[in-house]
Amino acid sequence: MTLRTDARVAGVTMLVYIAAGLSSLALSRSVVATALLAWVTAFCALVLGVTFYAITRRQDAELALLALTCRVIEAMPGHGEIFFAVGSTIFCWLLWRGRMIPAALALFGFVASVLVVLMLVLQLAGWFGGARSWSSPFTWAAWLPLLVFEVTVAIWLIAKGVREPGTHSESRQI
Repeated sequence: MTLRTDARVAGVTMLVYIAAGLSSLALSRSVVATALLAWVTAFCALVLGVTFYAITRRQDAELALLALTCRVIEAMPGHGEIFFAVGSTIFCWLLWRGRMIPAALALFGFVASVLVVLMLVLQLAGWFGGARSWSSPFTWAAWLPLLVFEVTVAIWLIAKGVREPGTHSESRQI
């Protein structure tokens, strides 16, 4: 596929992923709906891993592969949130370094992803309501910037796509 196609597929998949994830929170009492939405989010995680790998591999193949691996692990049942956040952090770093999307947007995504990684580590340590605690306002405060980033970048990818990645030094000269 072309970079443009990968970007569009990633953008649409991100929107489906977000809708399914938020719906699963809202419908958590329905076992059937939760199971179906878990399958949708798992499949979306895999598609996002592959498309973002295709977009970012020219910038740094090893880091892109690590981020793809995080997205694959995220798709498995269990504590996928930390793998999502680490994969997102790496992909945002690569998007920023290659200037494939606006630098400010990529940097915002990077910072938002790092914030979620830190929050998840603190929750695993028992802070802010413990692991998977959506009742804590800190949890929502950490995830909200990442949600804003993901919706924004999804729309950007659908509408504008990505620029061909350059080396870090080339990006500075532009």
